Amino acid sequence: MKRKEYRNMKKKTSKKRLAIKIGLSVSFATLLLVSAYALSLHQKAEKAVDRAYEPVPSTQKSDLRGEAKVEPAKDNVSVLLIGVDDSEARMQGEGNSRSDALLVATFNPEEKSVKLLSIPRDSYVYIPKVGYKDKITHAHAYGGTHASIEAVEEMLDIPVDYYVKMNFNAFIEVVDALGGIEVEVPYDRLEKDENDKNAIQLKKGLHVLDGRHALALARTRKLDSDIERGKRQQMILQSIIKEMVSVKSISKYGDVIDAVGDNMKTDMTFKEMTSFWEYAKDGMPQIDTINLQGYDDWSTGVYYYKLKDSDLENVSQLLQSHLGLIPDSSSLTDSNSNGLHSADETADGSDDFSD
Repeated sequence: MKRKEYRNMKKKTSKKRLAIKIGLSVSFATLLLVSAYALSLHQKAEKAVDRAYEPVPSTQKSDLRGEAKVEPAKDNVSVLLIGVDDSEARMQGEGNSRSDALLVATFNPEEKSVKLLSIPRDSYVYIPKVGYKDKITHAHAYGGTHASIEAVEEMLDIPVDYYVKMNFNAFIEVVDALGGIEVEVPYDRLEKDENDKNAIQLKKGLHVLDGRHALALARTRKLDSDIERGKRQQMILQSIIKEMVSVKSISKYGDVIDAVGDNMKTDMTFKEMTSFWEYAKDGMPQIDTINLQGYDDWSTGVYYYKLKDSDLENVSQLLQSHLGLIPDSSSLTDSNSNGLHSADETADGSDDFSD
């Protein structure tokens, strides 16, 4: 080989090695940045959950679990999701506001499945806190988080292992932090905003909604019913989960954590909360939505949604089975999943069942 050719070959080899070194350096620097970002998020999230941590006193714990201590990563567990409007206009004196949304999620790690039940806010159920039947939305006003948990456990005969309570501000800011969510809006309507002012114009069709519009869609029920409202809340929650587990949302997690801020309360520790990511590590988990069948009742002059006993029993058994508390009940007819319900209108043409 000629000396000139050898020198050229040596130059090419040196350039190739330099390129590899630069590539490795860039990759290493990127890895360090990603690791630093992940650590920063982890620390930020841990501090946020610590601030939100508000356990139910041990003296008020449900006896439906006995002495068993569950772990979300390996056990079947349930979570009660409570949405509240704690604005001054809705607070009951110095007490608690009514709950605006109640959803029960049961998790089965072996199946990697989730069942999501929406409970109509006007459901007529027994409320242990006061010792009589009333709208389940009033349970929170009577005794806060614990009263809501008790009412749900009494109604469904399942233990509520954890709760997460968020107010309207948290909901709005989380959706905005994600850059909006894609949902199907069923109709055109001028709806109330988070301050009860008619300021949100909903447009029929598939749209990417910001937090204020998503909240208005989750709350509206003037043109249909509490059942359809519950279905919309399930749809919106699934859209939020879908956005959260998408790769493109990773850079938004810091904003989501900031959005939650002091607007959330939970009895989950940071370790318990993060263990639920097991359900989403391979993408969107399987979520089966459930709705309760019932009928409108005006017999007392106040509107109540009376649940059908047979359907309530069916739903109770489905959730108990999913939690592993009873043998598999998959053979039961899950008629609630397709149940339709239309609320009767009041004499003035509205259906504001806020009492």
